[in-house]
Amino acid sequence: MTEHNPGTLYVVATPIGNLDDLTARAIRVLGQVARVAAEDTRHSGRLLAHLGLNKPMLSLHEHNEAQRVETLDSYLAAGEDIALISDAGTPLISDPGFILVRELRARKRNIVPIPGPCALITALSGAGLPTDRFVFAGFLPAKSGAKRQALESWKTREETVVFYESPHRIVATLEALQEQMAGRDVVLARELTKTFETFLQGTPESLLEQLSADPNQARGEFVVIIAGAPQVKQSEHQDISADALLEALLSEGVGVKQGAAIAARMLGGRKQAWYARLQAIKSEH
Repeated sequence: MTEHNPGTLYVVATPIGNLDDLTARAIRVLGQVARVAAEDTRHSGRLLAHLGLNKPMLSLHEHNEAQRVETLDSYLAAGEDIALISDAGTPLISDPGFILVRELRARKRNIVPIPGPCALITALSGAGLPTDRFVFAGFLPAKSGAKRQALESWKTREETVVFYESPHRIVATLEALQEQMAGRDVVLARELTKTFETFLQGTPESLLEQLSADPNQARGEFVVIIAGAPQVKQSEHQDISADALLEALLSEGVGVKQGAAIAARMLGGRKQAWYARLQAIKSEH
């Protein structure tokens, strides 16, 4: 009986619009694998046909991913190489694949990412907002209450916030942003790498006006990029020394024991140490 070396799962990024963005390495991998796991086999079948490839395919989407693990693991165990692709962009980034990769890694299978297009990074690279620190939030909740709650939690974040949004919810999302972050700088990136690629920039209010004036601007998939909250200047939160705080506590009539507890809570450290320090300051007076 011939033993097989286990196969490799390749996580392959595919174009988000422009087919020319498919890398030479991705084309080579798609050509050499035994089969392809795709979010939508009909959609991805057209990509493979464009490349002149005819591969066995199986679907892997949010509703069946957990059930596909055993099947795909058995193919790998038999020595087959497999490509995992999503409808567009990099798998796992707001797309299926996380459960599969996590479970196969736990089984010590070989997993190789093949980098390429990603709407998140593409939008950030052209938006003109800070990119040194950012948080990616996937898709906003569809329900208005949960959406407002999510936006509220990001309101004070100083890093750039990025999320995806669908065309039929973009107006409601901008209205929620207007409530939570009026005046904040926002960029809408739509139809990235496609014929009608557009970057719109402004406040939530001005963007709503632009979409109202030209409804075509509300079409297509969106990446929404929000500038981080302004950094609080040092002068806006008085930086007091430990001794100044202790002096202030004593001058307000706060007892040594209570003052030690307050200092420990605000400045860290042990209450006993602050107690001794307060006692020393008190004795000096």
